Amino acid sequence: MAIISTKYLLQDAQEKGYAVPAFNIHNAETIQAILEVCSELRSPVILAGTPGTFKHIAFEEIYALCEAYSASYDIPLALHLDHHEKLDDIRCKVDAGVRSAMIDGSHYPFEENVRLVKSVVDFCHRHDCSVEAELGRLGGVEDDMSVDAESAFLTDPQEARQFVELTGVDSLAVAIGTAHGLYKQRPKIDFARLAEIREVVDIPLVLHGASDVPDEYVRRAIELGICKVNVATELKIAFAAAVKNWFSENPDGNDPRYYMRVGMDAMKEIVRNKIAVCGSAQKLLAESIS
Repeated sequence: MAIISTKYLLQDAQEKGYAVPAFNIHNAETIQAILEVCSELRSPVILAGTPGTFKHIAFEEIYALCEAYSASYDIPLALHLDHHEKLDDIRCKVDAGVRSAMIDGSHYPFEENVRLVKSVVDFCHRHDCSVEAELGRLGGVEDDMSVDAESAFLTDPQEARQFVELTGVDSLAVAIGTAHGLYKQRPKIDFARLAEIREVVDIPLVLHGASDVPDEYVRRAIELGICKVNVATELKIAFAAAVKNWFSENPDGNDPRYYMRVGMDAMKEIVRNKIAVCGSAQKLLAESIS
């Protein structure tokens, strides 16, 4: 087993009409919880780490964990650089073995976003590293990133077509009404916009901000061309809530082997549900890419 490029996973998902779940990781326990379910259900998976994750645990340590878990769980892993913003940062991690990166220039004007993404694509493609970019901008909060509603904007289909042609990017995250974090009210997803983007863009499309989105909305988005579904906040909330509940019932408890296991098991239920929504169970491609 190995650390692989997401292109192998997303191409298959696009051809067969399902989505690969991308789960944000934070430490060994979160990686293990995700992989326990993915191994059981034989689901492909993308483990996503933001720059904040790599401040918490050094990149080299997370990479080593992923290599070890890939072998022990018999799953090829895509360790994905989520919402990275600097070419030099991506270059260092790709040189160290990463084969999947998101360069987020969505906060820049169109031309500057294109320039930044193209520079990352030119470098990463020399190392069999797939590149995801974002056009349009999601609101909400994720790690150290906060985007207010006034700064968020949806993806223009014709700009998306031009963006893909100019950058050569491998997958595109689109803004269609989702947001990072939880929703104060039921989200309004612009499915018509997504269908228009799918008509003019032939690479895999990515849905960010899928936590707390109704399952039927996510399934509809997959039907319209989404091939990768990002989940972060729901995982953290489930883990934290279970640990808090354990301590309320065990006020004198102090053994992380017990309370961390409770958190992991709660997180696993979210992972199991998202795999069902994505339709990725039994879609592992170990034979063709190992």
